[in-house]
Amino acid sequence: MSGSESLASSLLGRLPSEVRKPAYDRAALKPGIAHIGVGAFHRCHQAEYTDDLLAKDFDRWGLVGINIRPPLLADMLGRQDSLYTRLIRQNDEVEARIIGSIVGVVDSQESAAPALDVLAFPDIEMVTMTVTEKGYCHIPSSGALDLDHPDIVHDLANPEAPRSVPGILARALELRMVSHGRPVTLLSCDNIPTNGTILSNVVRAFAERRGRKLADWIDANVAFPSAMVDRIAPATTGADIDTVEQRFGYRDAAVVVSERFRQWVIENRFAGRVPRWELVGASFVDDVTPFEHLKMRVLNGAQTTLSYLGVLGGFEHTSDAIANPLLADFVRRMLTEETLPTLMPVPGITPAAYVEQCLSRLANTAIRHRNHQIATDGSQKIVQRLLNPIRDRLAKGGSIELLAVPVGGWMAYLIKASTRFGRAWQVSDPFAEKIAAIADRIGSNSKLLADAILAIDAIFEPSLAANATFRAHIVANLDGLLSNDPMGFVKQVCSGPTDAPLKQPARSA
Repeated sequence: MSGSESLASSLLGRLPSEVRKPAYDRAALKPGIAHIGVGAFHRCHQAEYTDDLLAKDFDRWGLVGINIRPPLLADMLGRQDSLYTRLIRQNDEVEARIIGSIVGVVDSQESAAPALDVLAFPDIEMVTMTVTEKGYCHIPSSGALDLDHPDIVHDLANPEAPRSVPGILARALELRMVSHGRPVTLLSCDNIPTNGTILSNVVRAFAERRGRKLADWIDANVAFPSAMVDRIAPATTGADIDTVEQRFGYRDAAVVVSERFRQWVIENRFAGRVPRWELVGASFVDDVTPFEHLKMRVLNGAQTTLSYLGVLGGFEHTSDAIANPLLADFVRRMLTEETLPTLMPVPGITPAAYVEQCLSRLANTAIRHRNHQIATDGSQKIVQRLLNPIRDRLAKGGSIELLAVPVGGWMAYLIKASTRFGRAWQVSDPFAEKIAAIADRIGSNSKLLADAILAIDAIFEPSLAANATFRAHIVANLDGLLSNDPMGFVKQVCSGPTDAPLKQPARSA
């Protein structure tokens, strides 16, 4: 179907009736929200909620997307009048919808200037962001601004030409202060616990180094609410783009794919006007913490566990890993026996039912979420997903035998990418080179590997790293997961009594 017409405003009236279109006048839409990080997740989540809101309660809440990291999207989305297709894939179901809430996208990879122009624009009253955990340039173990981060060092020396998210936001707020002074809400939509506090920490810490005047203005005019976001949105494939053309008869280069489930819980703390997302399914609450702990420790904890154990076991996708009875049993037991006891009550949610709902979502065979994709940047994720619940369990004398396995899995995943272990696969993690160097220097001695990796205090808080029970589990897990039979080791963990000493399989390297 190479002759299919490409998606554009002029095509909307001729699309099949089964394709849902924007139910408002896009020509009347004015920008009011800026979003940093216009990836698949944003286009499946915040942009869709905003599209729903515009159809229900039309207001000046058009989205302007900003990309400060690859890919370049301005031309691709520009050719489609900023329209794109959101596909829902649920096992055998396929549902197409055109999202119209984005009014434009700027690429700001080469220079901060386009991003700053948008962020300082007086009509922008809300700035949302999905920049991944490492985009905050923070120290994962403490949440503080990493003053040694190369981009932060650059930005403090060149504050008018920033590269980092904290530097760009601080400069944009400075421009707002001197030009028009209008308040703004900065809303993180990334999977970081207390993400509003982290964002506030890094922006304020940067601003304080620019002078007290800016810091005081931020205190009076900027809000940093926390939020919990949830929807599985894997990387788009060529097959997804082909599906739109073959089933619905038009070409869309910007297709995004998601599951049906979605959730957005936002702390009720804003500066100035705010979109009424609560009218279309979002929740405004006083405290996001119970919701974010539940999601990060259960759903995201399961994803992280299945990604590392899945790769080590030879499974390509999350759905493949959870279809394996051993890994499904392991992750269910880990969540039920060790993770759930660390959670605080969440209004309206039964924890055991939530576990089953999450496992069912991960088993969706139509969502081809690659384990290597989920494994990306694990050093930025394991603190909240695994290490914090482990710390809570140890404080109360509870077993961590199951929760410690995926921590060993993350280590083994990066170790096996080293030269010493034959570069089993390519990895993407800020600490990948450091851990590869450790593996190349030490070899396969699990105790020495554990000692060296646990000494990375940007990830492992020193009192946890020094805990004898935790260390013993990490050593045993490295022995098992770096062996010739990692799945056999997982089986042994599942079948053995809690905290019993484990026999180690034969080593591979």
